[in-house]
Formats: sequence, structure tokens, C-alpha cells
Amino acid sequence: MQSPQVRLLDSVTELTPHDQGCLAVTGSHGGLSAARYALAVKPLLTVFNDAGVGKEQAGIAALARLEAAHLAACTVSHESACIGQAYSTWTSGVVSHSNAMARALGIYPGMSVQSCAKRLRALEPPTDPSPASPG
Repeated sequence: MQSPQVRLLDSVTELTPHDQGCLAVTGSHGGLSAARYALAVKPLLTVFNDAGVGKEQAGIAALARLEAAHLAACTVSHESACIGQAYSTWTSGVVSHSNAMARALGIYPGMSVQSCAKRLRALEPPTDPSPASPG
């Protein structure tokens, strides 16, 4: 697996088709309306702000929607990074919630966003455990 490109985007709406497979570090809230932009582009991991989670967990609703589409996503705590500022998410964001797809990549609450990036860079492609066939 090639290391994913890190894209800092103040808004998830700035994703383009060229960002497929990237680590999308956004300043956007993790609500349902934000999910559609990640769904269209399919980053390896999309990082949102939890916006305080909010009523009926509206600030993290994108995580379940993206998980249903087999896409990894997480949020950082609104107390660790400024909403709307991707650079703040990148430099001081701490994961508050992660979906099952993100956890399968080793992304868990309590990790810094930069630790998430290091984790994604360290992923190795699966190896074939079967013995080599005679040639």
C-alpha cells in the first residue's frame, strides 16, 4: 500500500475526485450533510470535528453513514481543534470517535491526528502466507 496523501481541507466540500484514497483532514463537523462529500470521493480516512456531538449525536452522524458504505471516518474533539480549521485539526486534534472501518485501520479515540497519519503510513499490504509455487 502506498502512503496516503494527507489533504488539509477547512471544509469537506473541498474534496475532489483526485483525493480518492487520501487522508482527508477536515475542519468540518461530522454531521450527515458532510458525509455525502466523503461518499463521493472515498478517502482512505476522513477526519471531522465532533462539534460537541450535539442532539441525537448529530455531530458524529457521518461516521455511521460512512461505515455503512465501508469507509473509514473519525472525529476529533471540539475541545482539541477549532471547527472549520483543518490546520488546527492536524496540529492538535485528538480523536474522540471512530467508526468500525477506522478502528480496523488502527484508529482509536485518544490518538492524535498525526499519530493516525503515522499509523496509516505504517500499514503494510497483506502478504500471501501460501508457499511459493514451483516454477
